[in-house]
Amino acid sequence: MIQIFNTLTNKKEEFKTIEPNKVRMYVCGPTVYNYIHIGNARPVCVFDVFRRFLEYMGYEVTFVQNYTDVNDKIIRQAGTEGISPEACAEKYIAAYCKDAEGLNVRPATVHPRVSEFIPKIIDFIQLLINKGYAYQAGSDVYYKTRKFVSYGKLSNQSLDDLNAGARVEINEIKQDPLDFALWKGCDASEQHWDSPWGTGRPGWHIECSCMAKYCLGDTIDLHAGGHDLIFPHHENEIAQSEAANGVPFANYWMHNGHINVDHRKMSKSEGNFFLTKDVAETYGYEVIRYLMIQAQYRAPMNYTVELLNACKASLDRLYQCRETLKNALRNAPSGAVSEQAEAAFTKAKSDFIQALSDDLNTADALTAVFELVRELNIMAADANTPKEQLQKGSALFEELISVLGLLYERKEETIPQEVLDLVSQRAEARKAKNFQEADRIRDEIKKLGYAVKETRQGIEITKL
Repeated sequence: MIQIFNTLTNKKEEFKTIEPNKVRMYVCGPTVYNYIHIGNARPVCVFDVFRRFLEYMGYEVTFVQNYTDVNDKIIRQAGTEGISPEACAEKYIAAYCKDAEGLNVRPATVHPRVSEFIPKIIDFIQLLINKGYAYQAGSDVYYKTRKFVSYGKLSNQSLDDLNAGARVEINEIKQDPLDFALWKGCDASEQHWDSPWGTGRPGWHIECSCMAKYCLGDTIDLHAGGHDLIFPHHENEIAQSEAANGVPFANYWMHNGHINVDHRKMSKSEGNFFLTKDVAETYGYEVIRYLMIQAQYRAPMNYTVELLNACKASLDRLYQCRETLKNALRNAPSGAVSEQAEAAFTKAKSDFIQALSDDLNTADALTAVFELVRELNIMAADANTPKEQLQKGSALFEELISVLGLLYERKEETIPQEVLDLVSQRAEARKAKNFQEADRIRDEIKKLGYAVKETRQGIEITKL
């Protein structure tokens, strides 16, 4: 049984899908006006793991992640760079895709763009007007927040609380300060589309309601994103979708915690703002992915250099286990898998699944993986461990690692023939008890960037 903490009910619940063994999942994607920062990378990695886990458990997942390619921020950035809004959006979609690929994030089943859905967005807004949930004010269209009586149910806020903090700006044309824009009128000289209300472009919130409806249906199984999107974005999505469609919008909501930097909120003004691509230049993308899943997703996370280095060290242990198994398999004898090993493998898999089934507890899932690593290293150190046992353990290791999306960045390199020849010469020198010559050859191998040592399973060659 998979359980997740549902933001909508504020409690952990059994995850039950609308259709058996099928999941319709929507995760808010980037507004493509700049490169993504490490805070943006967290939901990207976290919900990729959840998708992988659902598929591992036998679900067919339709995973939708949008690109917000129509937005005032894009227009401003385009002006700064001296390019069109369309060119600006394309530039940063490409940059996002590069980062996502570097983080080993699987492409969504569908990546809808706002610019592709403008006619449907206009129809969606018109439906809300027809139902009395929206109104035109000049060339703008606003949503009547008070008309939706359960507004605030996701963020657990009442309309009175929200109204107390609202301000009516000078020349405000809204009927109520809580109302929000569905369509924003603009001059034809700006990026715009024609609509029944004049030239303009859609508001931010309406796009996801529309794209979720047409890509997944009126009611979806799961909607996810960062904690900062709960209000107002996701709250407004619920109001729009349920008013228009007359049915619940999403049965489950998942939100990941935010990221602090050295115990301070990450922001450009604080000077502690880090782009994913810049961190990757120093540490590699895989260390960032590991960082994002080493803690339970709902908990706030503190980003430090020390934590990055710890994540790198943990990855080193995992890669070393893979290498150790590969070396041990070269000379392992044939034989049956022991009952003790079978029990260890069964426990590791069970603990791993149990952890991820408990509200995507990736921290405990990694603990299960490292317990398996400990068992495998013990087995690999014993020259009598059967090949079949090592193969089964190695297959399980790769299976679990794949669910987490790790061990993809360091590609296996072919050892140069020159090094292999020297290793053979060193082995002959040791066999002849010419240890001085063996040491000299070892130093030659080291100069070529490799280390060689004898183990009970045979000779092990590693790149320095």
